[in-house]
Amino acid sequence: MAETIIAVENLSKSYLVGHRTGRGKRYTALRDVLVREGRNFTRKAIDVFRGRQIVQGDEVEEFWALKNVSFEVKEGEVVGIIGPNGAGKSTLLKILSRITEPTEGRITLGGRTASLLEVGTGFHPELTGRENIFLNGAILGMTQREIRAKYDEIVSFSGVERFLDTPVKYFSTGMYVRLAFAVAAHLEPEILIVDEVLAVGDAEFQKKCLGKMSEIARGGRTILFVSHNLAAVRNLCSHGIVLRNGSASPKQDVESAINAYSLDHQSTWASSWKRPEKSTTPAVYFDSITVRLEGKQPALRLECSVCIKSAPGALPVAISVDFMDDKFMPIMQAIPNYRPFIGGAGETSYVDVSIELPPLIPGLYPLKFWIGVPNAETSDFVIDAIAVNITDSPSSDRGFRYHRGEGFIVANSTAVVRTGSELPA
Repeated sequence: MAETIIAVENLSKSYLVGHRTGRGKRYTALRDVLVREGRNFTRKAIDVFRGRQIVQGDEVEEFWALKNVSFEVKEGEVVGIIGPNGAGKSTLLKILSRITEPTEGRITLGGRTASLLEVGTGFHPELTGRENIFLNGAILGMTQREIRAKYDEIVSFSGVERFLDTPVKYFSTGMYVRLAFAVAAHLEPEILIVDEVLAVGDAEFQKKCLGKMSEIARGGRTILFVSHNLAAVRNLCSHGIVLRNGSASPKQDVESAINAYSLDHQSTWASSWKRPEKSTTPAVYFDSITVRLEGKQPALRLECSVCIKSAPGALPVAISVDFMDDKFMPIMQAIPNYRPFIGGAGETSYVDVSIELPPLIPGLYPLKFWIGVPNAETSDFVIDAIAVNITDSPSSDRGFRYHRGEGFIVANSTAVVRTGSELPA
């Protein structure tokens, strides 16, 4: 029987969040301002003296990103951790990777751990790719001889041979991820932790990474995998854990975990989305999305109004919209233009996308919005926020229910009936 390699007991993590009061008032007395700033200065001085987190704002709120999370992972298991944005997935992985300390609870790890979390984690930007390979190996506790034995495999897998002697601060996001995953996967840790960072790579490299993780799992090593790509979670993982508002479900088989996640979302889908304030942003990112249906079945159109913002020096991107089923499997994709044509150079772009829909059976269809360079690099995506609800039948004379086991698209068709006397001799 496999031994437990990861044990998480009553894990909790809290953060202090500051709020500025008095905003929006037309007039604030100077006396009130002086009292408020004096109180803030005193509070921050006490926090510095006690070694606590310094929080900006007049009022401080305690926010629990994780609360009483407990689970065990056996040696050789591949566990997918799924949940909506803000559920605590990245916080959990940072604690498991020993980047952040928990507020309460205990973690036991039974082996060396390699992590691939945010882009750039574990790499020194001033060092070259070659130097960072050896730095990461040393952090994992490997000798130079062990690293050199794997060096050629790492370089070959990453595909960035030409740039190994370039400081990684000049790498594109895709190159960064390629090298980081190659290092994490080939230096033979007992536990591999992978966050959504793989989504920024191109499709070919994502497939390559999933294949490598399958190979690692067959070799008996343990993987924790966070992704919004539920098809990848289903194909790679044997078990799943669903996070909801910082609380975790019991570990279960991966299909049951995906079904539970799907049920959670049935009442939360919306027709619009706005990027949360103070969230981290890539060089090109979605700021807001609104969708609406126009027309009637079987000639519906999906009209999308999208705001995309670019940092100075960013390159243009293309956009795609994926339609998914209730298991979050893609069933259809729309790409208006395969060449990057949106944004760049610090612009704010307002994009109207019109999609002619095929005759779809009634039901709820989650949408994935993506921007990047097709088959090269992902800039940003929104996957667990927006859905459209098809209510009308695409066939006016059909009086019985549609079933998703019959497919999702009702094809236009005709039939001609001939009697026996009309058959050729």
